Amino acid sequence: MLQVVLFNVTNGLIIGAFYVLMALGLSLILNLSNVINFAHGNFLALGGYFAFMLTPYIGFWGALLVSPILTAVLGLVIERLMIRRVYNRDPVYSLLLTFGLAFIIQDACRYIWGPNGLPLSVPDAMAAPLSSALFFITWYRVFNVTVVIIAVAALFAFLRYTRVGVRIRAGTLDLETVSALGVNVRFLRSFNFGLGCMLAGLAGVLAGGQIGLNPNMGDDLLMPSFIAIIVGGVGSLTGTLIGGLLIGVAAALTTTVWPSGSEAVIYIIMAVVLILRPRGLLGEEGMLS
Repeated sequence: MLQVVLFNVTNGLIIGAFYVLMALGLSLILNLSNVINFAHGNFLALGGYFAFMLTPYIGFWGALLVSPILTAVLGLVIERLMIRRVYNRDPVYSLLLTFGLAFIIQDACRYIWGPNGLPLSVPDAMAAPLSSALFFITWYRVFNVTVVIIAVAALFAFLRYTRVGVRIRAGTLDLETVSALGVNVRFLRSFNFGLGCMLAGLAGVLAGGQIGLNPNMGDDLLMPSFIAIIVGGVGSLTGTLIGGLLIGVAAALTTTVWPSGSEAVIYIIMAVVLILRPRGLLGEEGMLS
């Protein structure tokens, strides 16, 4: 029984780590630009497919570094051509635009790489278990959690200690004042959108090595990532981090006693949090008003 619990907790941490990367990218874009990016899960898939293409040429480690950057570049292009046109409008416009964009990217992935699942090769040493007792915990799982921890720490350090990061944080509170102080808001929004897409691309590479690739792989992670933002509180990246880990571990532990309820428990947690604290665990009141 203990091994079953440890197995599910490990799975919860892995899935929660993917939720965290996805939700942080979504939260960055939503907080600064008020854009509900329904195509975010498809950027995750693109990151995985880019790694699939690059791995035969530059290896897994090179693909891990380059693929998120390529995803960010594509995100910048899309932001420049499409997303920028719905800024300062009702969020419904961005929701509809990115909802349609999600179908376009998904069909493009299906056309280029096929509808069937594809494996993303990882180094053989990473596939080995930690020990015979902990056979369900591979070095790749440990690596995934480690990379997510480093990425989250780097993101928070960037937002706290760099000039662009401080401006992004200030813009989430009062973008008009930031603009009046002479900050290039267009650049700030573009950079922020690309940064969010890069986090999704990184999650795609890590998830591809864990569960494989398919055109719909981002769909299963998208809605829980939105829920992580709601549970943690819109406007709070720390809350988003807590929300992602909370729902990931809760869903995995629920599998131990109620396998069919692993998805339902995510929505139950959201409902309970919204009833007791409508702004979320660490959210700020009126963030989207």
